[in-house]
Amino acid sequence: MFDIIKETIIGLVNDSGFMGLAWGNILMILVGCVLLYLAIAKKFEPLLLVSIAFGVIITNLPEAGLFHMNFYTESTIDYGRVLQEGGLLDILYLGVKLGVYPPLIFLGIGCMTDFGPLIANPKSFLLGAAAQAGIFVTFLGALFIGDLGIQGLSFTPQDAGAISIIGGADGPTAIYVAKTLAPDKLGSIAIAAYSYMALVPVIQPPIMKLLTTKKERAVVMEQLRPVSKTEKIVFPIMVTLVVSLIVPSAAPLMAMLMLGNLMRESGVVDRLVKTAQNELMNIITIFLGVTVGATATAEYFLNPQTLAILVLGLFAFAVGTAAGVLLGKLMCFVTKGKVNPLIGSAGVSAVPMAARVSQKVGQQANPSNYLLMHAMGPNVSGVIGSAVAAGVLLSVLG
Repeated sequence: MFDIIKETIIGLVNDSGFMGLAWGNILMILVGCVLLYLAIAKKFEPLLLVSIAFGVIITNLPEAGLFHMNFYTESTIDYGRVLQEGGLLDILYLGVKLGVYPPLIFLGIGCMTDFGPLIANPKSFLLGAAAQAGIFVTFLGALFIGDLGIQGLSFTPQDAGAISIIGGADGPTAIYVAKTLAPDKLGSIAIAAYSYMALVPVIQPPIMKLLTTKKERAVVMEQLRPVSKTEKIVFPIMVTLVVSLIVPSAAPLMAMLMLGNLMRESGVVDRLVKTAQNELMNIITIFLGVTVGATATAEYFLNPQTLAILVLGLFAFAVGTAAGVLLGKLMCFVTKGKVNPLIGSAGVSAVPMAARVSQKVGQQANPSNYLLMHAMGPNVSGVIGSAVAAGVLLSVLG
């Protein structure tokens, strides 16, 4: 009798996760707890960071069998094996790997986005495009680091492309690119992308003030013209056609973004708009967050490349902000002071936070200044620009 009890206890102990708990697992669980703290206490992108952080914690629980990163890092994925042997998060991760979740997030974003400021001021397209410079400069930088031959810091062109997209400050786009080009680095890239999006009010103002004078920051821009309903309906259709024909790889993201916007502006499918904005987007956000967090296993996260990704992501974001502001300065000069350069910083796509930062910095220089609607033009243009940049990277490197 006692022998049976003893063997049972020993068996339970041997089968428990404690026996397989390595220092890497413990460290990653602590990382997940830190991310939870930032999301809950500091409110850094809590809607997604809470689920990402919890995904980091549970994927590093030994013997739980919730997620198997090795299923997705092979050149050819055995989906039959995933369905038969995979855990809960393996199944949910298929939505990321098959490119389902990010476009659905874009559908919800489209339903919440007003492209009116961009239509009223088409020059905003240039500012949104300029801010994507951070992506391509960082791509070259990551390739350069890879060519240096430093042990543990070798990046393939695919890795460089996936890392550089952090500069677009668009989480779903970063995930969409990384899941194809560098699935083993998806966790690091996603955490970096969403962390820097949350830190927009901290990162951008010093760059904006460094590159502009107080006189430039105080520039008051003319009120935007009214945009007709017809223009708002035609816009998403035309953008979808033009962008998808030029960069077919961007079609999934662009089509869903513009479908959501068309639904919003048509005014005849309010129920669908509310569903896409709320229930659908909330469900997909949970699935996306927890499965992306699950990719941050100790084996793939704890290495020098992760630190390099965080540094390169910050560099990409800073370069994108600077490029937008510098083009804004040029436009200010060309128009003889009619464009406030600060709105160029909003081209990094973090909607609407980047536009609010432009407004805040502008009011510090001139309390009567109101830049928010002007900054929303480059801001929503940045969403389009990051999707196009993603399509270019996937076309060239995918």
